[in-house]
Amino acid sequence: MAGVLANVGATLILKSAFNKVHASGGNNYTLKLFTNNYTPLTTSTAANFTEAAGGGYAAITLTAGSWTVSTSNVPRDAAYAQQTFTFTGALTDTAVVYGYYVVDADGVLVFAERASSTFTPATNGDTYKVTPIFTLANAS
Repeated sequence: MAGVLANVGATLILKSAFNKVHASGGNNYTLKLFTNNYTPLTTSTAANFTEAAGGGYAAITLTAGSWTVSTSNVPRDAAYAQQTFTFTGALTDTAVVYGYYVVDADGVLVFAERASSTFTPATNGDTYKVTPIFTLANAS
């Protein structure tokens, strides 16, 4: 499934680009895994996602300025280097990872993607890899 730009994420991107209004917590984004059986929508907010917990899980900071913005892809996109979540065992609440979501420094949802298949960490050393890609296209 392709990633979904949340309406609240579109608003924060527009405010940042055109009004120089940025998250009070800084300019970095945070990559998180979600464990509820949910399909992201444009109307989604961060509250719609249950963040993974336990098993050595930790959200990953996506440092501002470290994205690679394409100038040749159509539609244009920004990609962050592949990130690896390494687990020490099973997750506590819900053992299944359904996808990832990205929030700004104030916890506002920017975009999310449901994975094509679920992942269940079980043992020390299990890994889950994500390459966050944000695509921006012209309206048709």
